[in-house]
Amino acid sequence: MGNQIDLLQGTLDLLILKTVALEPMHGWGIAQRIQQVSKEVLQVGQGSLYPALARLEQQGWISSEWSISDNNRRAKFYSLTKTGARQLQKELGEWSKLSSAIALVLQQG
Repeated sequence: MGNQIDLLQGTLDLLILKTVALEPMHGWGIAQRIQQVSKEVLQVGQGSLYPALARLEQQGWISSEWSISDNNRRAKFYSLTKTGARQLQKELGEWSKLSSAIALVLQQG
């Protein structure tokens, strides 16, 4: 599957924040949503996802609670906090600036 792209930590954090901003989700659901929305290009492995979730929760940007998933299993569901919503807006602005700057460099003659 050569079309998949590895995600840098900051980018993964941004994608997780954006995903849980829509609705509370469990880890596997977050990974699936990112994969589906990116048309299968972005895949988040458990080795990256769960440390990122723990880091974001430690920073107070997401919170978690145990609940029952669609397939009747206990799962930890993650939600965006108010602090996380502010961080998401900040990071979206930074991402926009960064991607515009990269595009300018790549468009050089």
